Amino acid sequence: MNWYLHVLKNYAVFKGRARRKEYWFFILISFIVAFVLSFADQALNTPGASEGSGLLGAIYSLAVLFPTIAVGVRRLHDTGRTGWWMLIVLLPIIGALVLLYFFVLDSQSGSNEYGDNPKEGQIEFE
Repeated sequence: MNWYLHVLKNYAVFKGRARRKEYWFFILISFIVAFVLSFADQALNTPGASEGSGLLGAIYSLAVLFPTIAVGVRRLHDTGRTGWWMLIVLLPIIGALVLLYFFVLDSQSGSNEYGDNPKEGQIEFE
């Protein structure tokens, strides 16, 4: 849960690097929250719930939009790529697959132009 909160606290930080653990724990917890909210939307019959995107889910999606983009950019920095690679997602299917590949790559060892390797010397969350 600390990785999730760490990303939310750094919602506007597009500099630096984010290791895989930080990125994927944030994505996992976001998915779980969205899944639970979809059930809440169905139970409360919120506007849009019958179409698959209820009010609570939409509000949550908007709330985590910037943190998701920011951690994605930092994750790309960790692999030695510029954050502009996020725009490749605009290419249907291929773009998402390329980003997925970049996000599962290991960190670039040592320092790069975006900062020090977060694996080396970072305090682990318990």
